[in-house]
Amino acid sequence: MSGHSKWSTIKRKKGAADAKRGKIFTKIIKEIIIAAKEGGSDPESNAKLRLAIQNAKGVNMPKDNIERAIKKAVGSEAESFTETSFEGYGPYGIAVFAECLTDNNNRTVASVRSAFNKHGGNLGTNGSLKFVFERKGIFTIKNEDLNLEDVELEMIDAGAEDFEIDGDRITITCAKEDFGSVSRKLSELGIEPEEARLKRIPNDTKKLDVEAAKKVLKFIESLEDDDDIQNVYHNLEITDELAAALE
Repeated sequence: MSGHSKWSTIKRKKGAADAKRGKIFTKIIKEIIIAAKEGGSDPESNAKLRLAIQNAKGVNMPKDNIERAIKKAVGSEAESFTETSFEGYGPYGIAVFAECLTDNNNRTVASVRSAFNKHGGNLGTNGSLKFVFERKGIFTIKNEDLNLEDVELEMIDAGAEDFEIDGDRITITCAKEDFGSVSRKLSELGIEPEEARLKRIPNDTKKLDVEAAKKVLKFIESLEDDDDIQNVYHNLEITDELAAALE
């Protein structure tokens, strides 16, 4: 989990610049639209929409933006997005899994294939990385005025596998099957996560030297900059040396 957490921390430090470009808002708005389209506009009865709204609040998205996205999903001008994914190997054999929401699959396929080719990677078939990643529930909460020992015990009772403190942030990890119970327990405790998602966590990581790792991360960032791509997962180990070089 340490490599995953380090990469999350590094990305948070870059988050302000990403937000200025509107990338984060764009991706979350798509999540809200597809959730509302699938399960209706009422977050009380639509758990997927409730989670998307929660993630929107976690990045300080204005309430008006959230409401407009919901209306866009159920109104006469509703946009239609399709969920799809791509799997393959980037530079130096690093496994990469990209989750997408797109309104034009041909455009997305061409863009993703181009990125893999440009950076010396190989796009594989769906299912080729089935055993590389495992879906886990990941919750990020602020470490503010919390009794950490009590919260950790409550989380473990709810099914949490890991409770990691990193400065002013706490990362809680659970099995995919326990995502709902951990989410409900946080709600009962009055704790609203900054982020709550199912993520693909690598079962094993691969260590590279700093220069090679930087090339891999440049490839990953090129994927993340694509508006059609929601999330990118990889099995590159974020070593202390690499983390220091990226700060």
